[in-house]
Amino acid sequence: MENILILAINPGSTSTKIAVFKNKEQIFTKNIQHSNEELLPYKKITDQFEFRKDVITRVLKDEGINMDDIRIVMGRGGLVRPIPSGVYRVNDKMKQDLMNSPLGEHASNLGGLIADHIARELPDAQAYIANPVVVDELEEVARISGHPQFQRRSVFHALNQKATARRHAELQNKKYEEINLIVAHIGGGVSVGAHRKGRVVDVNHAIGGEGPFSPERSGTLPVIELLKYCFSGEKTFEEIKKMLIGQGGLTAYLGTNSAYEVEQMVTKGDEKATLIYDAMAYQVSKTIGEMAAVLEGDIDGILITGGVAYDKWFCERIRQRVHRFAPVYIYPGENEMEALAMNGYRVIRGENEVKEY
Repeated sequence: MENILILAINPGSTSTKIAVFKNKEQIFTKNIQHSNEELLPYKKITDQFEFRKDVITRVLKDEGINMDDIRIVMGRGGLVRPIPSGVYRVNDKMKQDLMNSPLGEHASNLGGLIADHIARELPDAQAYIANPVVVDELEEVARISGHPQFQRRSVFHALNQKATARRHAELQNKKYEEINLIVAHIGGGVSVGAHRKGRVVDVNHAIGGEGPFSPERSGTLPVIELLKYCFSGEKTFEEIKKMLIGQGGLTAYLGTNSAYEVEQMVTKGDEKATLIYDAMAYQVSKTIGEMAAVLEGDIDGILITGGVAYDKWFCERIRQRVHRFAPVYIYPGENEMEALAMNGYRVIRGENEVKEY
């Protein structure tokens, strides 16, 4: 097979990660940081489109990447409408929803928009997204919350969870669609998914207040106590939302959202940091236990991934609590760029069906 260049684009709130792959080999990557001053003029995230696109093309040109050789442009999927997992061609309907997302603004919405624009300027390229955070494969029973006013939703680290699950299956000489796994992504947020034969049939809403607390999110809280606080008049809705998502978890307890800094506190014998960090591992373990029940105990493996998975002490605290359910495997890192590129590579090889949004 000829050498194919794949460009992966992953916009974050204050950075844009790009990577170029030749088939399965990464040949270039860069994390482009955007200062507050650079982003200040833009009222909406989608207003940053031209700015970020121009930065990407300039960096690639400076690196000497021949843009005309790019055949696949993979954008990080944003807050589109709930869809099954897979690779989706960027079409007009998707672009409309990325511009005016029904689920809210997020920097990842720019991924598909920029990928489409770059692909259109190249002689022989196609733009796709893969496994956005709104991948929804929940079983109907998992959608029931406890009150008909509220429905449980699927919002999680689908890109890395799916990629890690497929990688693990390949290493076990099995197909992802033939095994049952529990995957815990532990980064700035935490999502724990039950993967039954290729579908994530249940998962905590990673930014909706469900599941374990994380470096900057509060996770599930005592509902009545939270209600009392909400109606106390002490904080506005936006202030409370920021407490739950952005300033919760380790940030609220220990004043830092850096798991590495907390790891160092634990190493130095800080008793409070040790208790809080262990409590985070404890809550991840409890959620893994929930997903073990979802899979009815038929589990081929428990996979721990995300940035915090580099911390051996933290992972061991989880392993000690859940190893009787199934063997535990550690796959550190976010792996988002590789995951995007490999989805594109499988499209080239005809192993991934390209879906229409």
